[in-house]
Amino acid sequence: MKLYSMLLLFFIRTLILLLLLQYINNTKIVFLLLDYSNYDYLVCKKLITFATKIYYINMDDKKFLTLVKDSICRNWDAPALTDIGSESYLFSDFAKQIAKIHMLFDAMELQKGEKAAICGRNSAHWAIALFSTLGYGAVATTILHDFSSENIHNIVNHSDSRILFVSEQNWQKLDPTQMPNVDTIIVLDDFSIQKSNSPALIACRSEWEDEFKRKYPEGFTRADIKFHDEDPEEMAILNYTSGTTSSPKGVMLPYRSIWSNTTFAVEMIPFVKAGDGLIAMLPMAHMYGLAFEILLGICKGCNIHFLTRVPSPQILISTFQQVNPSLIITVPLIIEKIIQSKVFPELQKQPTKFLLKIPFFRKMIYKKISQSLLPIFGNKMVEVVIGGAALNKEVGAFLTEIKFPYTVGYGMTECGPLIAYEYWETYKPESCGQTVDRMQVRVDSENPETIPGELHVKGDNVMLGYYNNEEQTKNTFKEDGWLNTGDLVTIDKDGFIFIKGRSKTMILGASGQNIYPEEIEDLFNNSPLIAESLVIEENKKLIALLFPDKDYVEKHGIKEKELNEALLAEMKAVNKKLPHFSTVSNFRIQQNEFEKTPKRSIKRFLYQK
Repeated sequence: MKLYSMLLLFFIRTLILLLLLQYINNTKIVFLLLDYSNYDYLVCKKLITFATKIYYINMDDKKFLTLVKDSICRNWDAPALTDIGSESYLFSDFAKQIAKIHMLFDAMELQKGEKAAICGRNSAHWAIALFSTLGYGAVATTILHDFSSENIHNIVNHSDSRILFVSEQNWQKLDPTQMPNVDTIIVLDDFSIQKSNSPALIACRSEWEDEFKRKYPEGFTRADIKFHDEDPEEMAILNYTSGTTSSPKGVMLPYRSIWSNTTFAVEMIPFVKAGDGLIAMLPMAHMYGLAFEILLGICKGCNIHFLTRVPSPQILISTFQQVNPSLIITVPLIIEKIIQSKVFPELQKQPTKFLLKIPFFRKMIYKKISQSLLPIFGNKMVEVVIGGAALNKEVGAFLTEIKFPYTVGYGMTECGPLIAYEYWETYKPESCGQTVDRMQVRVDSENPETIPGELHVKGDNVMLGYYNNEEQTKNTFKEDGWLNTGDLVTIDKDGFIFIKGRSKTMILGASGQNIYPEEIEDLFNNSPLIAESLVIEENKKLIALLFPDKDYVEKHGIKEKELNEALLAEMKAVNKKLPHFSTVSNFRIQQNEFEKTPKRSIKRFLYQK
């Protein structure tokens, strides 16, 4: 009887926990209110996960589109998609727009599994095009809007896309004769038909509104939502990789991958709740931004705000304070820019520099910095998730010391994208978290805790393979089915993953030592004089390509000769911190910013000779 009472009490507390989490962002407060103080934090996280599963009961169906449909129905009258400074859609409007797009697909007799490419800046209409495509049972080919016209043509052709959703801005750069297999082009801005071989489609679009009213004379309701009944192994998204070390490849992501990624985010990020604002500032055509700004946001019932323009620091800060997001998804470059340009220079001034050497004052100063830094991100921010590339160690150490709520995740397009994550309060500095649910990892090393080895992964998140590229698919997958990430890592006794570099970028020293250029670059990037760096090998010597911080150079009036001398001094300072076998022999000034991937990683392969 006593056991029964304890179980009943536990169940009631868990249900109350669920309700409280809908209104209180701080999990520690919730635990305190429910007298969970005697429980370990990790146990509390499991309770949150359990409670979340009760609320999102259909997550166990392993159907991504079911998650989307259920969320639309739950949040019918709540805002879903907002173009900042422009139009906004409720979840009911979102569902109606999907149904309208499906009418166009019906008219042109689009078949299940056929490809629809989407190319344009982040916008509500981009999201509508994506979910319309998935909801119909077609495959969404996502293309970065800032790819060259030649790259866009090649991807559209390589993907065998029949439809192209394209922004007016991108359309002006394209040549339809270079995409002969595309029979329908729809402008994202207003869903007008730019080109089509289907008279029925053109007629349907011209009478779109009237046709919609005739089809739903009583008005469009929750019961009218009709989505494709997906198979977990069915391809959902054809996402083209960013090409850090090679040319882009078409990654075939099945429904189980996007379901698994979304389910993990819903369960393990409980502070994001229905009605919260999220900001879509990373490219939706890249899986990192798509998964955790868009897919998570829709399935949680959030209002997703689209910047629709280049996210400068000023625009971002203004948007943070306007939207007040609970979760911020970003890349290292943005955080590093803020800290290295705005915070670190102030810490080098006297008497602050002197006072930082005294523990009492150091703690006080860092507390003040933290209090002034947090409001920049809005007054509801719970966590900043940094991903896409390694975070500068000095910046990471500083954020940890001031107790800034950040964490670093890890993934790759081929895993849709998530491999590792950990909530910021239990995150280990310099790691990228622990392996996520429904994924396994192993390290090709005799001692994974101390000797870096290539990371292999297996699980629900993993892709089907590369589209129309059997050779590359075979090279990426091991004979036993494990995917080779190409990343060199160690894993500690607690399961936290530490990335050391990529196998393709690792340089073998003269005596067989492993040299990781990313670690050397990290040291160069600590200098306020250097915006970015890239270490390459030439004639068995290490050369640093250095892109100066132009704002810093201009502010301090540094001339060309002085710049060379200053960079030489920086190189010598870096070399003093390195073992002899990994010292840099020389440097070259990079005149223009390095060409980047959507994650803001340097396309290294372009600079190797």
